[in-house]
Amino acid sequence: MGRPPTRPAKLRDGFYIEVRNKGAKSGIKIRRDNKLEMMDAVDEYRKIKEIIILGECKNDKWLEKPKQAIKL
Repeated sequence: MGRPPTRPAKLRDGFYIEVRNKGAKSGIKIRRDNKLEMMDAVDEYRKIKEIIILGECKNDKWLEKPKQAIKL
């Protein structure tokens, strides 16, 4: 076995949301290509999970760094 990576993984271009169980501290990031697809995913997961909209990422940088992530 090799040594584990120390550099964080690069994010692909797209729109990101974080989906977590209600009351959980961490969740998973889900990427969609455009804003419409991201909003469809929000509607789908909203019924059973807690959703945090992270925003758009391009070239491994957030275009608009939100002061607070939008919780739904």
